[in-house]
Amino acid sequence: MPLDAIKTTLSQILPLREIFLQENNFQIRYNACHERNWTDSYLLQADGMAIGYGSIKGKEEIIHRDTVFEFFVLPSFIKIASLLFKELLITSNARFIECQTNQDLIYKMTMEYAEGLYSDTMLFEDDHCSALTAPGFIFRQKRTDDIIFKHHVEPEGDWVLEKNGDIVATGGFLLHYNKPFADVYMEVDPDWRQRGLGSYFVQEVKKACYLAGRVPAARTGMDNIASRNTLLSAGMSIAGHMLNGTIRPFQ
Repeated sequence: MPLDAIKTTLSQILPLREIFLQENNFQIRYNACHERNWTDSYLLQADGMAIGYGSIKGKEEIIHRDTVFEFFVLPSFIKIASLLFKELLITSNARFIECQTNQDLIYKMTMEYAEGLYSDTMLFEDDHCSALTAPGFIFRQKRTDDIIFKHHVEPEGDWVLEKNGDIVATGGFLLHYNKPFADVYMEVDPDWRQRGLGSYFVQEVKKACYLAGRVPAARTGMDNIASRNTLLSAGMSIAGHMLNGTIRPFQ
């Protein structure tokens, strides 16, 4: 059975990607790469019939597309997924792979075709409703006259935590991920850290996220222990990791 990987347009893979998103019912970290035109799309075919797709982005540069980050094959053709992935690698000349470990198919391809694997990012999903309290603090939407402390990592966001008129934390949720998921973020004023306020803030942002019709998710660096503990305390759990690797030579 002839197998092909044919470079195509994003619009041609969207019907298959809808199935991919339904199958992977969680936040896709690089979802916005498609919308921002940062990807090359490949249609995977068997006997001329479209049965899957692959997506390539740049590892270091937007223009230089060299990293497989999305791979989907219709369930009826999973048995030949490895052969299709090999065709994708040959046609695209991709040299790297980056996958979410909670995406089963591309994770398997990563383990089969890649070497030098490492993870730099931890992914989180909502797990339960925590019951943290912060007496004397007010969680509310940001106002135009709020005086915000200097941020070093995250943007200010649409929500703040206030204490006696002082803003001690800000944050919100990003909406450029696959619906209905949104990415929760926050930053606490250095003078108010290590008091549990970050976890309380995330807990309240989660509620705002649901009220906006979105499902909260989050991510943090592997070495950011403080952020990890904050998210866990706020009722989130580890959903997976971002796994990076180099495509090993193959015949």
